[in-house]
Amino acid sequence: MSASTPFGMARTRALITETERRLIAGEGEDQRRYEAVSRVRSRVNDELTTDIELLAEHHPDLLDELREVVCENDEE
Repeated sequence: MSASTPFGMARTRALITETERRLIAGEGEDQRRYEAVSRVRSRVNDELTTDIELLAEHHPDLLDELREVVCENDEE
């Protein structure tokens, strides 16, 4: 399940790796699923917070795009 760009390059992850997606979806052992959830939670609470602060200060338009994508489901 590998997606590619028009230039033949592999897609990069946004927040969750392909392996973490599979584990969180229930494939694999429970311990590995727990570890994947923990890694993603850490990214949300640590790295994502830092990224949002950086975007707010240096590129607010890009932060708005991020909010639109993340908050899209909240409006429905």
